[in-house]
Amino acid sequence: MIKRIAVIMAGGSGERFWPLSRRRRPKQLLKLASEKTLIEESIDRISGLIPKEDIFIITGELLLEPIREVLGEFPPQNIIAEPYKRNTAPCLALAASIALAKHHNKYDASRIVMAVLTADQLINPIEGFLKTIDHLMNYVGSNQVLATIGIKPTRAETGFGYIEVDKPFDFSSSENEISKVKSFHEKPDYNRAVEFMGSGKFLWNSGMFFWRIDKFIEEMIQNLPEIGTKIQQLREIYFKNTDLVLSGPLNEAKEIFSEFPDISIDYGLMEKAKDVVVAKALFDWDDIGSWDSLGRFKKTDNDKNILEGNNIILESKNTTVINHSGGKILFAGLGLDNFVVVVTEDAVLLCPKDKVQDVKKIVGQIKVTERDSWL
Repeated sequence: MIKRIAVIMAGGSGERFWPLSRRRRPKQLLKLASEKTLIEESIDRISGLIPKEDIFIITGELLLEPIREVLGEFPPQNIIAEPYKRNTAPCLALAASIALAKHHNKYDASRIVMAVLTADQLINPIEGFLKTIDHLMNYVGSNQVLATIGIKPTRAETGFGYIEVDKPFDFSSSENEISKVKSFHEKPDYNRAVEFMGSGKFLWNSGMFFWRIDKFIEEMIQNLPEIGTKIQQLREIYFKNTDLVLSGPLNEAKEIFSEFPDISIDYGLMEKAKDVVVAKALFDWDDIGSWDSLGRFKKTDNDKNILEGNNIILESKNTTVINHSGGKILFAGLGLDNFVVVVTEDAVLLCPKDKVQDVKKIVGQIKVTERDSWL
């Protein structure tokens, strides 16, 4: 019998969503797509397939209590703080070790299938999402492969990585399809993205991953031995200290984690491994990555403006104004074209839409000038 678990990576700082996103309230704790936070939506989606006691959230120590507060009755011991921020490869090694520690009495590494998800994606319909994941988890449970999900591109997107396959998927069909990955491609420039769109053989990389834990450990030892060889050691630490997880990172785990390289699972493992497959997504998907992404799912007025909060906007178009000042500030705009405006109680962002990917630079400048109360 196979045990299914889900790991939701929720440690990002969401700096592109400043000033709404802050250190203790980053993007995953914001209500950007609905009346629920992004992390709540992520849990709700996967809990249709995997019970909450088998869903693990990996985050940073600073976010441990804020996430527990938002999630209420979600099992607090399943919200795990990374000992140090070390990117996604160490994060998932930690998740694998904790899963092995929790299920040591009933399931070994060959009988635990892990789904790796993120807390910042827009997915519809849920039925297609669950059908895709159910099929893929069954597949990796009986095959020694690493897997991901490929999304049909709907635009020449330069902000996503791409997956190349030998033969295009039939996206007109609602049947599951799985193909061997030919290669992974980094974020392209616009002309290259247009080529990818036209070929039919390139898919958006969803950033979701699936594997049996024994296969994951095997590939990590081969491709990232400085991390892979420590997974069983981490398992022993968490097995002996299960009750202490609630209080934050364990000192023994910190010693090991401090030596891990800062490397992503994409670059460190998925792009190097040989046995990698991709499943066709039976759902629509988008990444909520920066302020301009709101225009793809929020309602607009006749001039394609997105307006939230206490605003007066005249003779403006293609502009997003998010006013979350609690009614304390009236924002007035005249003649705005293709801008993003974000108002909070203590900060205002004004930015052309073609510069929203660079909002992180503002956060960087805040750090340099030691204005920490605005982080």
